[in-house]
Amino acid sequence: MTKAEDMVAQIEALGEKLAEAKASITNRFIGQDRVVDLTLTALLCGGHGLLIGLPGLGKTRLVETLSTVMGLDGSRVQFTPDLMPADILGSEVLDTAADGTRAFRFVEGPIFCQLLMADEINRASPRTQSALLQAMQEKTVTVAGQDRALGVPFHVLATQNPIEQEGTYPLPEAQLDRFLVQIDVEYPDRDTERDILIATTGENEAQATQTFSAAELLEAQRLLRRMPVGDSVVEMILDLVRAFRPEEEGASQQVRDTVAWGPGPRASQALMLAVRARALLQGRLAPSAEDVIDMARPVLSHRMALNFAARARGDNLYDLIDTTAASLTGKKAAA
Repeated sequence: MTKAEDMVAQIEALGEKLAEAKASITNRFIGQDRVVDLTLTALLCGGHGLLIGLPGLGKTRLVETLSTVMGLDGSRVQFTPDLMPADILGSEVLDTAADGTRAFRFVEGPIFCQLLMADEINRASPRTQSALLQAMQEKTVTVAGQDRALGVPFHVLATQNPIEQEGTYPLPEAQLDRFLVQIDVEYPDRDTERDILIATTGENEAQATQTFSAAELLEAQRLLRRMPVGDSVVEMILDLVRAFRPEEEGASQQVRDTVAWGPGPRASQALMLAVRARALLQGRLAPSAEDVIDMARPVLSHRMALNFAARARGDNLYDLIDTTAASLTGKKAAA
């Protein structure tokens, strides 16, 4: 078997395994296939996800189910205004031995896991939010001058309530950029809500079953990075990301009039990985232009901001992303 044939076989086998994992997740998280796909995308890419949705839509249930299905050691932290960095990272305590000698011992915090759920992350103070910055980027934390490695793999799935902003601290741009995707959790439709009602109020509920192990997820992440990406898709990613930078020479007048700041190179990297993950989840061997368009919203929306005039007009960032992506697609087709 050639190297190319071996990769095709590995991708196809992984696609089947992912379909099995997704089926197990949707048994408990019903009718939200898009949300499940995006959270799996974050894990496959080795990144983090920011889930935005109202309370009661199943975000916690989703993360708990993911932890089981993907075979990851999970922890949950409920972020509150009085939460301190040591509550997440851990701290040193002074122990006294039987012979009277004393020594410091490090007590690990909940961040020493493989899948951390940061519930309502914007309720914690900036000081506590910043405790996650190094962890999310470097997969290590520094306590008392010593670097300590986190779980392998390490992922953060954070949640936010989009409407209740009193007493919250909006995440700074530097931390938002650490999230590979923003995942919007919407209300279910009537039929889905009926299914949820029946499935969750009976005597027995569906249980998730483990499909992956941590080692298998790491191997899947390595395989994803070896997936081929065509030059046309690479160029489209670059065109799309750079189109939202108002100072860029080729930026449209709409972007110049609407965007305060655009996405940086980390957005291009995230989009490059995300389109591979989408292709993989759909059983394809390589991403296409359609994948770039589909992943534009979740990858770019939290990495850019509307200016004051656009907010005053009531402009919508999603509409701008869709319009710009459609315009680029039309130009490519015309060329």
